[in-house]
Amino acid sequence: MPDAYSAGSRLALPNLDAIRAAHARIAPHVHRTPVFTCAALDAETGARLFFKCENFQRVGAFKARGACNAVFSLADDDARRGVVTHSSGNHGAALAYAAQRRGIPAWVVMPENAPRVKQDNVRRFGATIRFCAPTIPARAAACAEVQRATGAVLVHPFDDERVIAGQGTAALELLEQAADLDAVVAPCGGGGLLSGTAIAVTSIAPGTRVYGAEPRNAGDAAASLHSGTIEPLPPTSTIADGLRTSLAPRTFAALRAHVAEIATCSEDAIVEAMRMTWERMKIVIEPSAAVPLACLIERTLDVAGARVGIILSGGNVDLDRLPWQDARPAD
Repeated sequence: MPDAYSAGSRLALPNLDAIRAAHARIAPHVHRTPVFTCAALDAETGARLFFKCENFQRVGAFKARGACNAVFSLADDDARRGVVTHSSGNHGAALAYAAQRRGIPAWVVMPENAPRVKQDNVRRFGATIRFCAPTIPARAAACAEVQRATGAVLVHPFDDERVIAGQGTAALELLEQAADLDAVVAPCGGGGLLSGTAIAVTSIAPGTRVYGAEPRNAGDAAASLHSGTIEPLPPTSTIADGLRTSLAPRTFAALRAHVAEIATCSEDAIVEAMRMTWERMKIVIEPSAAVPLACLIERTLDVAGARVGIILSGGNVDLDRLPWQDARPAD
């Protein structure tokens, strides 16, 4: 679909036509997730909040959207060789799911410290896991080795215009489900979800501002927008493991063009927002999904009095290690 993407392969980005086409392509394979509201959280933040519940999505996360769009965009000859990716969990499970739906093999390179619940999700859909050290170079090297051995097609977790287009379909639905939003907030790791969200929202509702949210302990995207160049993610620790990823040139270009601001929050606020969502909305979200609400709780984003859409990115949680419980010994 060359007319649906901007020129240049390395930095190609989907436009609204590509996002709409992705929405039609993936419709048989993903859920149209609901939008919830919560008066208690409105009172807590001083805004009217509309939560797009991607924790109810296939594989428990928005990643099913981008993975399905990428896999079902492949030509038959390419698809037969299978697909490979690297992922801390949700994208890996999503690619495994999409590959299973298409009947092709999948390999997922995962860091050794990936949460067990996310490992189990990948295995559940029949993919082969290859473990590596928890660094970007180690992930890339392991993927390259799988490609050499199998001929599999690489589907990057976020540095891929078709993945970005698929992720943008969540915002496409949100704008249909919640009218007249003043702002939309999405978590930011590698930037695929935020890029797709920002392109969709600013194309359909140019008066609606798009914000990113990330942990202060992994605040490279906020630093990158501030400095005007991609800032590397230093060795860091955050409970929001899905956001422990650096931007790519492609996603950085999208964020610079379409995102108003990226806010950060503390680890304590992430835990508070996660627990608050469980207690008051009665739904399960993972730490990465709690980051936008955490930014609103700490007032690092000024949305007082506004109508705000929030992408709840996923709900895959290790129930044996909830962050508000006492630490438990490793198995």
